[in-house]
Formats: sequence, structure tokens, C-alpha cells
Amino acid sequence: MTTRDAAAQDLAWVQQVQRHGDRTAFAQLIRRHQGPLRALLRRLCGGQAALADELAQEACLRAWQALPGFRGEAQVRTWLYRLAYNEFLQHRRRAESQLQAASEPWAEADEATDSGAAPLAQNVALSVALSLDVQQALNQLSPAEREAVVCCCMAEFSHSEAAEVLGWPLGTVKTHVLRGRAKLQSALAAWAPHRQEKRHD
Repeated sequence: MTTRDAAAQDLAWVQQVQRHGDRTAFAQLIRRHQGPLRALLRRLCGGQAALADELAQEACLRAWQALPGFRGEAQVRTWLYRLAYNEFLQHRRRAESQLQAASEPWAEADEATDSGAAPLAQNVALSVALSLDVQQALNQLSPAEREAVVCCCMAEFSHSEAAEVLGWPLGTVKTHVLRGRAKLQSALAAWAPHRQEKRHD
């Protein structure tokens, strides 16, 4: 299915919900987008999968409540991601308020599961290590850089779509993506020679 066909199908499902309160259509809409939506939220949440899933569920509830007012001014996909991003922002504001009130560090760095279980196949181990390094590198970016990079480079939004999701001017998105990508490339530079060495072994 092409991107245009997918967008048309999304809109058809939305219209089914608006006209008939069709929960099946809504379930199909969410099923299409929930995986990428959760993946984006996990990146924004520093790899905290449980928190990301909780925010995704809240975003889906908001979507159901807000669908009657959807007017098609943005693509359904962009609209859904905007709702999810708003849930993330609300969570961050609550966490920052708690931090100020308690004078304690908020959210100790999520500790990726570092089990000493049986060794994985080399390619799987490398994939896991790269994923963890990417998350660690993302965590070193400023919040704005991280959010812009996650939207444009991981959720694969265009700059203009990301501007809609984030509610930022287009130029701001481009600036933060440029800076964030440069920092990520620097942080992950060691991976290129590492992979080449592995191929030559």
C-alpha cells in the first residue's frame, strides 16, 4: 500500500468513527499506527518501554475522544503523533514539577536490561549494542534536538510534518535536526570501523 493509499484508508476509518461510532474502524486505525507510535515514545522517554506504552494508551484514548472534532486539516498519522507528543510533554511537565517539589533527581537513567543470560548470536548482540548506544546518544542531546531527530530520522516525518507534530516553526525543526544529527554521528562514529573489522574477521 502506498503512502497516499494508507492516508486515504486512515481517513476512511476516521469517517466511519465520526459517522457511526465504529469501534472496529478505530481499532484498525490504532493497530496500523500503534507500533511506530510506541517506538517513537520509547525514544522520547529514554528507552523506558513501560512508560512509553502507558503514554501510547493515553494518546489512543485522547484520539477516541477527539475524533469527532477531527477536520482533516492534517493527515491522520500526523494528528495521532501530535496527540502522543502532547502526552509526552504533559508527562515531562508533571515529572519536572515533582522534581522541584521533592528536590530529588527525576527518573534515574533507564537501565537497559543488561542480563548475563546465554550469549546471543553475534549479529543479534551487535544489533542490541547499537540500539543501546543510539538510545544513550539520544539521551545526550538537548530535549529539542532529541524530539526533532526522533520525529524526522526515526518516525520518518518530513520537516514540515514534524513541525506540525511538535508545534514548532519549520526553521526551528530544521535547525534542531541538523544539530542533533551531527551530534549523533559524532557519538556513534565508532560503529563504522567496528563493523568493518567484524566483516574482515
